[in-house]
Amino acid sequence: MRKPKIKVKVIKEDTGYSAYSVVGKNLIATQGETFEELKDMILDAVNLTFEDQAFVYLENELQFEFDLESFFDFYKVINAKALSERIGMNQSLLSQYIKGIKKPSASQTKRILNGVQQIGKELSEVRFSL
Repeated sequence: MRKPKIKVKVIKEDTGYSAYSVVGKNLIATQGETFEELKDMILDAVNLTFEDQAFVYLENELQFEFDLESFFDFYKVINAKALSERIGMNQSLLSQYIKGIKKPSASQTKRILNGVQQIGKELSEVRFSL
């Protein structure tokens, strides 16, 4: 058997974060007060799940998927107002999506994701003069 790819859904809770993944017949779930703690806990849970198959996972082998509220809570450095202007979305509407008041459609979610990914691409290409 090949080592399965692991997609982990991350959810912001009142007291921290929770995460889960379904791999075949295995439900892998945990929680943590911080995202860093959550990453350690889910990695331990994944490795325990596949211990009998001698698979060992590293953090970079896990693919984390966020809902909008969790993403913007963890990446506070992303300014929602500036992002809304950049992607041409009403700031109030984006704020409602981020707070979980409204649920974005698939096309709106993709629009937000494309904006965030474009910012990430631009930032990865930044160079400072010394």
